[in-house]
Amino acid sequence: MQAVAWYPAIKTLSRREQVRGCRKQRCAHVHATVNIRASNSPASANPGTSYNEHKPKTPPPDLPSLLLDSRIIYIGMPLVPAVTELIVSELLYLQYTDQSKPCYIYINSTGCTRADGEVVGFETEATAIYDTMKYIGNEIYTVGTGVAVGQACMLLSAGNKGKRFMTPHATAMLHQPKVPSTGERQATELNIKWRETLAQKKELLNILSQTTGHGIAKLEKVWLFDRNFLSASNDKNA
Repeated sequence: MQAVAWYPAIKTLSRREQVRGCRKQRCAHVHATVNIRASNSPASANPGTSYNEHKPKTPPPDLPSLLLDSRIIYIGMPLVPAVTELIVSELLYLQYTDQSKPCYIYINSTGCTRADGEVVGFETEATAIYDTMKYIGNEIYTVGTGVAVGQACMLLSAGNKGKRFMTPHATAMLHQPKVPSTGERQATELNIKWRETLAQKKELLNILSQTTGHGIAKLEKVWLFDRNFLSASNDKNA
């Protein structure tokens, strides 16, 4: 028997099929080249992960929040209701977080008046802060920076004994409570306001007598003149 060699069938492509195959290969090559160039193009660069890693998840805290994290409270404005609300809230928060750690209060304020003497707040703004300082169980450090006038001076004296300080060029000054602008009030209303201011003066004298250890008679004599002030250089018994 004669052996017959077997060969696989070879399909012969037509001219049209050959042209179509070349076109497909050419298009695939062009698409691959475009993709490579696009991936290396700076305009189509993918944002790196470094930005996302350092991008803050929440807004950055403000400066008072950073100070509060270190248990520092700064009073740098006249004692108006908004300031009192913030200071009282911060004191209560510090007591809530840790009652065993001290609180540091830095004071640079003209009290319930502006620098020109205009009344901008009630006397009760200072007593609200004072009562909160005595209510919480934390040790209170007070530091006078700049000026502490009137009710702000009372807050400066409200720190724990031996924990009250003044920076080298700070000034503390006492003055009597002032009656705000009365406007077109009747005589009866003026009399009521006068008695209220007098009661606030006595209350403030009692507080200063408790915090400083001086008698009320001596404090009243100091209060006769608003120009009596205390600087850090002549205060040795804080």
